[in-house]
Amino acid sequence: MSVSDPQLRIAQLQAALCAAQKELSATHGELQSARNDLKWANLKIQALEEKLRLRRIQILGPHSETLSDLQLKLLVEDEPGVTSDEVAAEAAREPVAPKPERERKPHPGREKLPTSLPRVEKIIPCAEQSCGSCGKETALIGYDTSEQLEVEPARYFVYEIKREKRVCRGCEDAKVKTAPVEDRIVEKGLASDTVVIDTVVKKYCDHLPLYRQAVILEREAGLEISRATLDG
Repeated sequence: MSVSDPQLRIAQLQAALCAAQKELSATHGELQSARNDLKWANLKIQALEEKLRLRRIQILGPHSETLSDLQLKLLVEDEPGVTSDEVAAEAAREPVAPKPERERKPHPGREKLPTSLPRVEKIIPCAEQSCGSCGKETALIGYDTSEQLEVEPARYFVYEIKREKRVCRGCEDAKVKTAPVEDRIVEKGLASDTVVIDTVVKKYCDHLPLYRQAVILEREAGLEISRATLDG
């Protein structure tokens, strides 16, 4: 190796280092530009979200100013034609406090179904009930038991109420007496108290809009009830 070889190697390393510094500088500039673009995009998104919130408040009225963005979204998109009274009722509800984060614990295993639920047995017979060697009938010694959570779909039916009408046939001036009318939530309505309560619970506890409940009633019971009727 000649004396000039180390000097040539040093020159090559210096040139490579200079090129790497230039590339690093260019990459840093691109990264800074991307950060600026991201910051501008976030500001634009915040402006659009605030504009959308103001538009939803304009649609629902002044009572909706205290509602959260999620409540506004649900009322405008999932509850078309919501009334001002419903908006005021939603605004008067206390906000649900977020649940504190709990420490993650190791999984305890498969959860057992509550013992309070009624049990319905289903016995599946063994396909082979005779011994393959001697042909005698095998003896039942037990069961391999497992559990599944089952549900019976809601059953809609017409509750026909007959109030007795009685009269004394021995008296000419006897008056007809009729059993009293039971107190109801909606007097003379077609829906029973159970249906009324179920509708209210689904709307305010399960957040199931009335128009969706109307679709479910039509599908499950073949009954067309308008949203205005359910709202009333």
